[in-house]
Amino acid sequence: MNTVLQNIKNRRSIRKYKEIQVEQEKIESIIEAGLFAPSGHNAQPWHFTVLQDKKIIDKISLETKESLKDSETPIFKRMARNEKFHMLYNAPTVIVISGKKEKAYSMEADLGAATQNMLLASESLGVSTCWIGLIVEYFKGENKENKYKELEIPKGYEVQYAVTLGYSSLEGNPKPHQRKENTVNYIR
Repeated sequence: MNTVLQNIKNRRSIRKYKEIQVEQEKIESIIEAGLFAPSGHNAQPWHFTVLQDKKIIDKISLETKESLKDSETPIFKRMARNEKFHMLYNAPTVIVISGKKEKAYSMEADLGAATQNMLLASESLGVSTCWIGLIVEYFKGENKENKYKELEIPKGYEVQYAVTLGYSSLEGNPKPHQRKENTVNYIR
């Protein structure tokens, strides 16, 4: 089978990592894959912040959980109230993905393409990942500007996603869930 298609089929969201740091060369390759994503009008609206400081990663997890404790979404509330749960799964590396706020393109689509490129590049390099959407909760509220400054996210950019990176501590790769049926039709 084609290598790209194999990576797409093999990639899983991993939520348990070894305490081993991902090699810098692999991180740079993963970032480069994100930089080569397609974007509307070739805007390339992304900015990537690579976090490897455990104190900062843990702080983001703790404060994100705190912001979700009174969530109206039951699963978020359960996650937030679980003392053992870590929002970023104790990953040794986290990439925070921000986008430039402009009206000429869909920031979510462009950043989604960059994120997917990084996930697939990671899979090809033997690095496990998980796409984290709840990272946005950390950047809400009164201290928003300070949090952006702390992570050196440029002005005019807004955090959309994060990707955890590390080496899986699971035995083997989890099996894929069954694909839903009747999700494709052809009009010829």
